[in-house]
Amino acid sequence: MIFGSLRKPRIETERMLLRLPQHSDYRNWAALRESSARFLKPWEPEWAPDHLGRKSFTNRVQWASRSFGQGAALALFLTRKSDGALLGALTLDNIRRGPSQTGTLGYWIGESHARQGYMREAILAVSHHAFARLDLSRLEAACLEENAPSRGLLERSGFKYEGVAQSYLQIGGRWRNHVLYAMLRSDRRGRTDAG
Repeated sequence: MIFGSLRKPRIETERMLLRLPQHSDYRNWAALRESSARFLKPWEPEWAPDHLGRKSFTNRVQWASRSFGQGAALALFLTRKSDGALLGALTLDNIRRGPSQTGTLGYWIGESHARQGYMREAILAVSHHAFARLDLSRLEAACLEENAPSRGLLERSGFKYEGVAQSYLQIGGRWRNHVLYAMLRSDRRGRTDAG
């Protein structure tokens, strides 16, 4: 299925609307990222000097729209239905078609919204969308070995531990190992605990 044939994505959950980022989101996004910087930076690639700048955000919005149109990624902002507040973001990226039918999940949430179940709700909704609407067969995710909250989130969301990727991403200016997780559309593997 080609994304370009679909309307702009709009995934609703009980408490949230997941949608593409818009230029008008800039101030809320920058404020949330800035207020959550100490919470996010230990787990993310190093922020560029202009990370919170308007031009950088404009590039993100354009990338999200272009990638959606090309069927390469689905970059979504998590907004709360009750007041429209921006909570974080979730991206289904690196979508591979053909015999693979796979995508990679990445996510972040603002510190003030963490541990309230929002990200699990979003992951479950996007996973369902990926399998039912986008016809993917496998979703992958990775996080730092010591990121216990993220590992727990993935496991509670139905992802299963698959192993360790050596020097997977640069975090804090150095190459770091990551643990790999996957969710399959039809999973007969049973419970898989991290070793």
